[in-house]
Amino acid sequence: MASPILKFPFLSHTTSLSKPLAFYPLSLTPKPRKTSRPIHVKQQQQQGSIKCHAVTDLTSSNTVPSSIEDQSKGEDNDDHLVLVGPSSEEERRGEREVADYDWTEEWYPLYLTKDVPDDAPLGLTVFDKQVVLYKDGQGELRCFEDRCPHRLAKLSEGQLIDGRLECLYHGWQFEGEGNCVKIPQLPANAKIPQSACVKTYEVRESQGVVWVWMSSRSQPNINKLPWFENFARPGFKDSSAVHELPYDHSILLENLMDPAHIPISHDRTDLSAKRENAQPLRFEVTERTDRGFAGWWGGGDAQTLPNFLRFEAPCVLSNNREFIDEKGVKQYFSGLFLCRPTGQGKSMLIVRFGGTAMPQIANWIPEWFFHQRGCTVFEQDMGFLSSQNEVLMKEKVPTKKLYLNLRSSDTWVAEYRKWMDKTGHGMPYHFGHNTISLPGLPAVVEHAPAGLVAGVSASFPAKGGTGTMHAPNLANRYFRHVIHCKGCSGALKAFNTWKKALSAISLALTALAILVSGRQWKAALLVSTSLCLAGVYACSTLIQMSTTNFIRTHRRF
Repeated sequence: MASPILKFPFLSHTTSLSKPLAFYPLSLTPKPRKTSRPIHVKQQQQQGSIKCHAVTDLTSSNTVPSSIEDQSKGEDNDDHLVLVGPSSEEERRGEREVADYDWTEEWYPLYLTKDVPDDAPLGLTVFDKQVVLYKDGQGELRCFEDRCPHRLAKLSEGQLIDGRLECLYHGWQFEGEGNCVKIPQLPANAKIPQSACVKTYEVRESQGVVWVWMSSRSQPNINKLPWFENFARPGFKDSSAVHELPYDHSILLENLMDPAHIPISHDRTDLSAKRENAQPLRFEVTERTDRGFAGWWGGGDAQTLPNFLRFEAPCVLSNNREFIDEKGVKQYFSGLFLCRPTGQGKSMLIVRFGGTAMPQIANWIPEWFFHQRGCTVFEQDMGFLSSQNEVLMKEKVPTKKLYLNLRSSDTWVAEYRKWMDKTGHGMPYHFGHNTISLPGLPAVVEHAPAGLVAGVSASFPAKGGTGTMHAPNLANRYFRHVIHCKGCSGALKAFNTWKKALSAISLALTALAILVSGRQWKAALLVSTSLCLAGVYACSTLIQMSTTNFIRTHRRF
């Protein structure tokens, strides 16, 4: 029972759920203005109107009909019975609902609070905006634009001096409000120019996550800051991790809201994932708004739909269920996914699994073990998801022309891309169901090898590698997760320390066994040496587990 909760994006559908679990009251979120216009009409930016820029309209495509009536045309054409169809009257009429949306008017998840370094700045990205996060001298979280005003060097490459952020290029130092307080090159009687300051971003810590408000034109909207009811319940325990991934955030979210792939892609990774259990699923959409959608899902033969899924703008996804235990107490379980776009072809994800009734065995298993199992799950998907990213960039058409969305597996995927149709015009780039807006510069997307040892996958100079597991490459498990996780990086250091210590002790014991003359002493020393070597092997195995990518047995190299 523990494994699916801690490892997989979706929980099993064997228990019943009585009502939906909300992120936070939707009534607290201001509703963007809706308009309904024909898709083919070019929308100009006027006073009070909406501008849709760089949007391609492909409703005339003959590949996938745009309405149920069109789908039913033709002899023996039953595709409309199995494929996802229009979800509104506007879509049937060939019109597109457009919401007034600005991607900067949102809170984005930056990092897990517990993993923010205490003694160094942290460089992060939201879409194409680079920011630096750090703790000042009082332990307060601060966030700046990751660019020194002097010569544009990255401040995240700098260091912290007495709680100030110092640029390592020329030593300029900045305090919490972005003011420059030291320039070593200025004469003693000269004042620091007022323009020598950096742009700041508002950050908030909530339920163990650091969030950033990206707008510089408006004050942070606290009502939009996500709040997750289950994570505030008494007795709720969770396992949280950060993963960096080499594909677009929209592809990541599609994967996370796709329960149908788990039995196939993750077969036997967990007792709950078996390919023979692949089956049709049922979905019921209960809510559609300008800020997302929600609904229930479960097995096609289930009498009830036990799982409740909610997607909330800009990129927050939860999957919840609840049940009554044998004592008559209601228990809650959640899978929470907080995604952050980090540039076209890249994304970062905060994963949180937990519940109010966790198995006792989970308390005895170290968290780093669950994190590495989670890395394995992502690596099982990574090869085909990064290639999916390449196809979308190459084809340059909306997903309606490329995808075959089944009613019995892909309802959430279709809902998500249709939501992109409404709001994508307010993002730097997007791939929608009927629309598309490509990034200004095409992404350089590399395949993430699903089965190469981390050190080998990062060894090529063209990738910035040095032949070690520490090379900065998104195909490398160490770079994707371990450097972002204090627990896993600490465990890896401990394994390396024990390996070196046990190796030295085994060498010393071997030398003593050669020097001593008594058989009993020789035997005792050789047995001790064997135990130390076994410890060295165990440490090597644990290091490999933390740094080596998952390898499918059927793959050939």
